Amino acid sequence: MPMKSYVELLKLRIALMIALTAVTGYGAVAETVEPLHLALLVLVMVLGSGGSAVFNHVFDRDIDALMKRTRNRPMVVGTVAPTEALMLAGCLTLAGIVLAVSALNWVVAVHLFLGVFVYAVIYTVWLKRRTWWNIVFGGGAGSFALLAGAAVVQPSQWMLPALLAVTLFLWTPSHFWALSILLVDDYRAANVPMLPVVVGVERTAWCILGNSVLLVGSSLVPWAMGWLGTPYLIGAGLVGALLLGLNVKLVLTPSRYWAGWNFAASMPYLLGLFIAVFADKHWF
Repeated sequence: MPMKSYVELLKLRIALMIALTAVTGYGAVAETVEPLHLALLVLVMVLGSGGSAVFNHVFDRDIDALMKRTRNRPMVVGTVAPTEALMLAGCLTLAGIVLAVSALNWVVAVHLFLGVFVYAVIYTVWLKRRTWWNIVFGGGAGSFALLAGAAVVQPSQWMLPALLAVTLFLWTPSHFWALSILLVDDYRAANVPMLPVVVGVERTAWCILGNSVLLVGSSLVPWAMGWLGTPYLIGAGLVGALLLGLNVKLVLTPSRYWAGWNFAASMPYLLGLFIAVFADKHWF
């Protein structure tokens, strides 16, 4: 089978974001950065994320066939057999967990497993086709990645990682609901109850704004509690103000154009938070 098809199943862009999230959790509690630990953490996260992504491809191949964006995926066009993909998903996940236990610690492995379980089972199997709450709870997968990164250093240091995990949990709906506006026709065709399908674009825009207010507010809690300092406050405040400004514009002009801008800005927002954490802990 073409190697390109297997690579596509891994959703490497998502895997990279999961790895960066874990690295941020590591950087939030580490006094010094150990390159070997970082390399192992990234590999563990990519393996776990890749395994859950492959399973997602297998389980969703029926609805993927109904949507323009996904109808050419390998599981839909048949370039990879479902049994082969499931074996790959299992091997990747198992390899990630075994490596986490043997090279890092069992707490990292537990968080890796929980992240995979949330994405593959809670989101993909239980919620995605049943309720618009799907992406709200599905976003917990990324939060476990951040906690896994922190556990590499010291599993008992949980307060700051937990606060950052809450922020990451709240980031996912704002990010994905903006994307859902862009793909609302696809989700409607596949009968997937993403929020814009259920309540319409205008109400979704208000939900994005409301969620982002909670998101930006939560991002400032680590500073308010004294866990992070002024460099983090400046960075989090700047990217938060930009995100909220775009959210307001979407509310005032609910359109695909401004939904696209909101979706595009959500990734730099998260990256900006990650950089602010590292800057505060290691550069100032």
